Amino acid sequence: MIEVKTKPLSVNKAWQGKRYKTIEYKNYEAGILWMLPKVKIPAPPFKVSYEFGFSSKGSDIDNPVKCFQDVLVKKYKDQGFKDQDIYELHVVKKIVKKRQEYIKFKIESL
Repeated sequence: MIEVKTKPLSVNKAWQGKRYKTIEYKNYEAGILWMLPKVKIPAPPFKVSYEFGFSSKGSDIDNPVKCFQDVLVKKYKDQGFKDQDIYELHVVKKIVKKRQEYIKFKIESL
């Protein structure tokens, strides 16, 4: 494993000024919140696994993580799910046909 001795930069530190949610993101958030099932969240710290089914090979594996994870936190925060308690993350990219895109996730205790 290669080590780079520097402090990781957060998304919050990478941008200046206020960022606003787009209409597309607001619609995405509302749709995902409606589709997410009721689940029992285990005790932190968490290991979270994501599988994103993309229809484009050009899609970056990490781009959907933050948006989807923020929606998960919004949905399950009352059960103690906070992204600051995620200590391990596993992300998989799959290529699927158009209109067959999906997101899978699993939240486990570490």
